[in-house]
Amino acid sequence: MARSKSDPAPWTRQHLLGLEDLSADELRHIFNTARGFESVSTRSVKKVPALRGKVVVNLFFEPSTRTKSSFFLAASRLSADVLDFTASMSSEKKGETLVDTARNIEAMGVDVIVVRHARSGAARQLAEHVDCAVLNAGDGQHEHPTQGLLDIYTIGRQLGRDDYNLKGLTVAIVGDIAHSRVARSNIHGLRTLGANVILVGPPTLLPAGFKELGCELSTSLDDVLERVDVINMLRVQFERLESPAFPSPREYSHFYGLTTHRLAQMKKDVLVMHPGPINRGLEIESAVADGPNSTILQQVTNGLAVRMACLFLVSGATPAPIEA
Repeated sequence: MARSKSDPAPWTRQHLLGLEDLSADELRHIFNTARGFESVSTRSVKKVPALRGKVVVNLFFEPSTRTKSSFFLAASRLSADVLDFTASMSSEKKGETLVDTARNIEAMGVDVIVVRHARSGAARQLAEHVDCAVLNAGDGQHEHPTQGLLDIYTIGRQLGRDDYNLKGLTVAIVGDIAHSRVARSNIHGLRTLGANVILVGPPTLLPAGFKELGCELSTSLDDVLERVDVINMLRVQFERLESPAFPSPREYSHFYGLTTHRLAQMKKDVLVMHPGPINRGLEIESAVADGPNSTILQQVTNGLAVRMACLFLVSGATPAPIEA
């Protein structure tokens, strides 16, 4: 796929650690690259030779099904050799440091390390100590850049904004904002591309500091329903809550759950998103999650193309992908 005059400059970064530091042109370059990979998943032979001879390691220190599987498939469809590495296999259990673990893996001839870790900053720490590319698959409460990218890519594709100019668009992110690395990556990317972002949640899960990122904050979901073009419902991360953040799941659902009643008050073409996994009946009703406004499964599909693009770009591979 030859680069058009409207295409941003080529990618120059070795690592992808977050969206906070990426420019609008860099975001668009990732999305344009992902567009070229979209058709791979629809072919009879779901492979391209873009990363043939490259080695990708999934270094996951936190449980993951969706993200890990998506990265595995993305690397495989680019014809890379893929090694899955989980915490239960890690020498960290024996006292080895994260950096030593990564450097030992790199010594086997690895080109890209995809890392997920419970500690914020772990991906950056690795990037400072290894020579291969590092791709952040989620670090603590910091960022989850590929989830943010696939969410924004889905918004652009669904709304026909293929230039990813999101000015005039209002996106609500609802739920456990305090603990969400997905929210942080979405905020950085959406704001860079010009979207208005409203963060909604209980006061205990909605830190006032998020105003500094240029977001509007609201503790009432009902007050913002009519204004938004996209609503992204976050999972309540019970595993990260040190104390109860709300009286009961029933009360949370009453005030912050996306129900068919609330959906009826919104714009007819509003996009309903969720990064998964879904707590059905808590943050979103099944009828909404499975309804015509939902992009949840499309997010999963788009995630493959976006992660293929990210792996391709940080690996420094050439030539560019060819769109069928």
